[in-house]
Amino acid sequence: MANVALRKVVKKYDRTEAVRGIDLDIADKEFIVLVGPSGCGKSTTLRMIAGLEEVTDGEILIGGDLVNDVPPKDRDIAMVFQNYALYPHMTVYENMSFGLRLKKFPKAEIKSRVDHAAGILGITELLERRPRQLSGGQRQRVAMGRAIVRNPRVFLFDEPLSNLDAKLRVQMRTEIKKVHQTVKTTTVYVTHDQIEAMTLADRVVVMNAGTIEQLGTPHDLYHTPRTKFVAGFIGSPAMNFVNCKLVEAAGGGLSTRLGNGLTFKVPPDRTQRYKSHVGRELLFGLRPEHITEPRGDLRPDCQEFDVTLDVVEPMGMETMVYFMVEDTEVCGRVNPASAGAPGQPMRLVAELGNMHLIDPQTEAVI
Repeated sequence: MANVALRKVVKKYDRTEAVRGIDLDIADKEFIVLVGPSGCGKSTTLRMIAGLEEVTDGEILIGGDLVNDVPPKDRDIAMVFQNYALYPHMTVYENMSFGLRLKKFPKAEIKSRVDHAAGILGITELLERRPRQLSGGQRQRVAMGRAIVRNPRVFLFDEPLSNLDAKLRVQMRTEIKKVHQTVKTTTVYVTHDQIEAMTLADRVVVMNAGTIEQLGTPHDLYHTPRTKFVAGFIGSPAMNFVNCKLVEAAGGGLSTRLGNGLTFKVPPDRTQRYKSHVGRELLFGLRPEHITEPRGDLRPDCQEFDVTLDVVEPMGMETMVYFMVEDTEVCGRVNPASAGAPGQPMRLVAELGNMHLIDPQTEAVI
């Protein structure tokens, strides 16, 4: 078993607490992604699992064994870094086999492991080349291959795609997912890119200021965020947040009163959940993809409204439209054929079944 467990793990640098007592259980063969903004503690957490950073307090267990005082080389983990860290004077084969040669593995087994990993990654024809003869994506494959040949209990990835261009990042993201499906090894992956997190992970750990803000599947984080931070961090473009007041509707039920005379009815299935907050000033949250042009018959949880467009951004298969609600800019995603020009009126639809109300004091989703 190669499950990983963190128990009340703390990391301090002098008086600065970079990681603040986090608990995390990673199942055997699970792909976990740590995501969050710079300085949130995700890379520090990964480096503590690897043994590259000393744990100030708490426990880290790999396969049920306490490893706080175990050196990195004895933890049976393999790490893929952002900068690849390939030896420039060695061939691809020599780079991939280096760790095995240090451990005095038989030559036949080394060749078998390297050939197997190269086949998985599609780099068999590159084995005699040196790093300077490789593209960025090929170097990243070699770094992954060097980790795979070791057959470790745990793979650790520290922002491995940060140095690649946008097209290659998408390609390598797919490669990493394929590798995990083929080589079923427990994987902990760190990134600041929420798209990488959502597409790769079995579960995502959203970190903020040294703590775990929320842990869940990509679906859970997207549809049921627990805090404003998670709601705003997951999704691109980010969720719209507008000040509102929750009021009782004239015909029964509840409504959210926003600026510009805009009022949205709360879906009936949310009434019980929200009714104790009537009269309060709250934050109304709705993702851009849930603000669209009218499309046939309206569902009961949808409501049309009119705006004046400020900015229109054609994106090819979709167009982003921006408009103001009081002093807050709001973004919607519409079909390119339906988008007007800046300064023109446009009728939009809000899919209120996907709305969120947030307590501005605690920033918790209600």
